[in-house]
Amino acid sequence: MARPRTFIDKFGDAFRGIARAVPGQSSFAVHIPAALGTLALAAVLRVSLIEWCVLAGAIGAVLAAEVLNTSIEMLAKAVTKDYDPYVRDALDIASAGVMVTVITAVVVGTLLIGNRVGILFGMW
Repeated sequence: MARPRTFIDKFGDAFRGIARAVPGQSSFAVHIPAALGTLALAAVLRVSLIEWCVLAGAIGAVLAAEVLNTSIEMLAKAVTKDYDPYVRDALDIASAGVMVTVITAVVVGTLLIGNRVGILFGMW
């Protein structure tokens, strides 16, 4: 009988998932530097606690969407190597989910950082 899985086991699996997802996807080469740049700019502009929370949520949503998209891509490759219109549609829909999340995060970041820049330069 297998031993019960502990929270440590589950965290280990999650970290293994991150380690498998991030290096295998070129999208992370864009998302991570963009996130770090946004966080650096937010620090320079001294955003408020609530603004940090909003930025962290937007960045986390993009990274989570990308990880989920990667898992769907890997699962699709495991299911079939042949062309299948349903698999294609599932992959396209998952990619659309990432795109919607990214667009939303860009809007949130632009509004938040733009507002801080406006305050800094006395525009409002």
